[in-house]
Amino acid sequence: MMKLSVCLLAALNIGLSAVLGQDTAAPLDATLLVKTRQPGAVINPNIYGQFSEHLGHCIYEGVWVGEESPIPNTRGMRNDVVAALKALKVPVLRWPGGCFADEYHWKDGIGPRDQRPAMINTHWGGVTENNAFGTHEFMDFCAQIGAQPYICGNLGSGTVQEMMEWVEYMTSDAQSPMANLRRKNGRQEPWKVRFFGVGNESWGCGGDMPPEFYAQNFLRYNTFVKDYSGNKVYRIACGANGTDYKWTETVMAAAGRHLNGLSLHYYCGTGRASQSATDFSEGDWIYLLASASRMEEIVSRHAQIMDRYDAEKRIGLIVDEWGAWHNVEPGTNPGFLYQQNTLRDALVAGLTLNIFNHHCDRVRMANIAQLVNVLQAMILTDKEKMVLTPTYHVFQMYAVHQNATLLPAEIASPAYSLDDTSIPAVTVSASRANDGKVHISLTNADPHHPISLSGVLDGMAATSVSGRVLSAPAINSYNSFTAPDTVQAASLEGAKLEGGKLSVTLPPKSVVVLEVQ
Repeated sequence: MMKLSVCLLAALNIGLSAVLGQDTAAPLDATLLVKTRQPGAVINPNIYGQFSEHLGHCIYEGVWVGEESPIPNTRGMRNDVVAALKALKVPVLRWPGGCFADEYHWKDGIGPRDQRPAMINTHWGGVTENNAFGTHEFMDFCAQIGAQPYICGNLGSGTVQEMMEWVEYMTSDAQSPMANLRRKNGRQEPWKVRFFGVGNESWGCGGDMPPEFYAQNFLRYNTFVKDYSGNKVYRIACGANGTDYKWTETVMAAAGRHLNGLSLHYYCGTGRASQSATDFSEGDWIYLLASASRMEEIVSRHAQIMDRYDAEKRIGLIVDEWGAWHNVEPGTNPGFLYQQNTLRDALVAGLTLNIFNHHCDRVRMANIAQLVNVLQAMILTDKEKMVLTPTYHVFQMYAVHQNATLLPAEIASPAYSLDDTSIPAVTVSASRANDGKVHISLTNADPHHPISLSGVLDGMAATSVSGRVLSAPAINSYNSFTAPDTVQAASLEGAKLEGGKLSVTLPPKSVVVLEVQ
């Protein structure tokens, strides 16, 4: 393929590592209107949440190596992973599952580690789980990275008493059996645990329940999820699998007034002959991005159902599992869900986060799957080595939206089409931070055409613009342990403000975040 012209390379200043070998066609045009005088809801930082399950090497080797490990650690947690996640500003972390949650019995994971009973992880690889990483370790990890804990309780195989006692163990400061047991195990003060999920995927691995049966079980279990010692629990009910709108209708009708959040799970995958994370065609590229784009319709339709029962939007839509799901890397355990992470996954993250931002009046939390070494991970590890994925860099770029006020953004985008699939080339979301700066996040899904974007920030007398861009040499470029910087963010030069109008060129296959002030 032809190399990008020298003049365009200089104008974009995105570096040879981001454009080498790219065959670039003539630019296409798009227009943008950001309505700064019509602010929307505040973007909950928890939309940028993460998910960690006892699955493959997410917890063990990814997070936990133990105090005796030669890998530098603090109380058993990898220092390099902790530092990377602190830099990402992770707001909330979901644990212990996932499907694992509904076979996890929390008392097996407390007390002296050499006395904790082992179990079989029947969902993920049939491996032995030694319970070295339990409640105390998870709470310590959350504290180290600066995230709020989101606990998913065992409704599928656990008892009401077990769930009730776990909440008491974690959050009560009374002289009571569970609080005293926590003190015996080394934690005097209770933790603050705001987010608690009453079961996971109860329509599937969490019990194969019809929605009517789950709703009744939610009411029963939730009755015993108590608020202790000033800790106010935000109660999250198991929500729908993708497009199962009947589930949302049923649970909202039967139990809506008793819950604070309703979850939603949706994964995108190639769905084509090639389901490899790295070996794919342009057809696979557009198919996956089109599949990810369905999140707009899915969130909108579930939100419409919730609106009928909760017009005040008291209840949050909690998208606590989402992301790209590919075949595992060759030679790895199929039950460990270890996959590489390419520029294609970065585009999935960017366009999906734009959707969540637009729906922040209803979407209050989202937790991408998963944190380390599983599915669309932020981080990959191999013994002492660690690499940050393209998705990590997108989350870092988008962190400017956390706690910012949504600004309506209207984009007139050219289509990106291949065979019988067509999607808008450009997606966008915009917000105003507390310091007045406006941030505009954009994705260009077209792997061939730059997009010449002209925009107006209605109601803002802007004087400067700067930007960051994430792109790569090819649609399947990724960061490896031997080449960790193939896909990373760089400065984007060439964005201009003239006469109050914004102009910028979005490189092909890129994610861009602009800062305007």
